[in-house]
Amino acid sequence: MVTELKKAVWVGALALSLIGSASWPAGAQEAEPARKVTRRVPPVYPELAKQGRIVGTVRIVLTVAPDGTVKSLKTLGGNAVLASAAEAAAKLWKFEPLKKETTEAIAFKFNGQ
Repeated sequence: MVTELKKAVWVGALALSLIGSASWPAGAQEAEPARKVTRRVPPVYPELAKQGRIVGTVRIVLTVAPDGTVKSLKTLGGNAVLASAAEAAAKLWKFEPLKKETTEAIAFKFNGQ
């Protein structure tokens, strides 16, 4: 069972690394989005990742609606197990309202703690 889980994690990570090979937007800051964040939701470190001692960074590009809600997202890189947790958290982020839709780049770092 554990071997099957490890295999699934590695296959997922490989698939995500291939899918997420798009380049990080030019000028994007990995740690801090340009638009002011009014609510940050940290990701929950998945139990499977803890058991597998999986660490790394998940990079996500968000499309933020004028009202500050996350309209859509695209994961650009990171382990598949960590990416699902990062995506769930990113969907709950809120940004300051603006007159237009924006694209924001964020990164979640999972260090095993």
